[in-house]
Amino acid sequence: MNSGKLVAVVEDEVAIRDNYLAALKRQGYRVAGYSTRKDALSAFEDHLPDLVIIDINLKDEVEGGFELCRELRAQAPQLPIIFLTARESELDEVSGLRLGADDYLSKRISLEHLLARVTALLRRVDALTSTEKEPRLLNRGLLELDLDRITASWKGSPIPLTLTEFWVVHALAKHPGHVRTREQLMAAANVVLDDGSVTSQIKRIRAKFSAVDKQFSAVDTAYGMGYRWVIEQDPLLG
Repeated sequence: MNSGKLVAVVEDEVAIRDNYLAALKRQGYRVAGYSTRKDALSAFEDHLPDLVIIDINLKDEVEGGFELCRELRAQAPQLPIIFLTARESELDEVSGLRLGADDYLSKRISLEHLLARVTALLRRVDALTSTEKEPRLLNRGLLELDLDRITASWKGSPIPLTLTEFWVVHALAKHPGHVRTREQLMAAANVVLDDGSVTSQIKRIRAKFSAVDKQFSAVDTAYGMGYRWVIEQDPLLG
């Protein structure tokens, strides 16, 4: 399944980069590693990879990863990009996602979970370019989740969720009305987050749905316990 897919890792710490490359290679991916933004851009001029994993701090460029993401997104709007970094502040995460990254992960994530993210993101790209099979859909009231393309829509309008946000929404919507703890949401999304980061994820999810529907209130807070999905009906349908 992974043969032929080229994954590039842009990371200035050699030992860490080699560890990621070895893990990806064991999964059947072709790999390429770069330590600087300029090295990566030079190589990408000849041939773009199928997916890029980027650290933010690159050698002497403290924001080198952000700049690389900006340049790659301008060059290739559909190229899958994952930030994998030790910088875990909400400001950094929001900045990375606004630049167009598909996901933003902490280096505390396990290799197994990282590989699962890479596979899921590449699967989404393949599904988006394929029309051969019927998608697997999860419908909950006004919500529709495409489990192959890893896309979400509300009232028929697309919601631009990251992978983490998508799986958090999926975990909530799969069993409406059931409270999901922060630990359960982290497990569903295959990430390691503190309570504040989970709260931030929920905040961004609500904001993205509210941008489409100002009356959105399907994500309910169960104080002291977690969150649950509440089915909403379209008032136009009675």
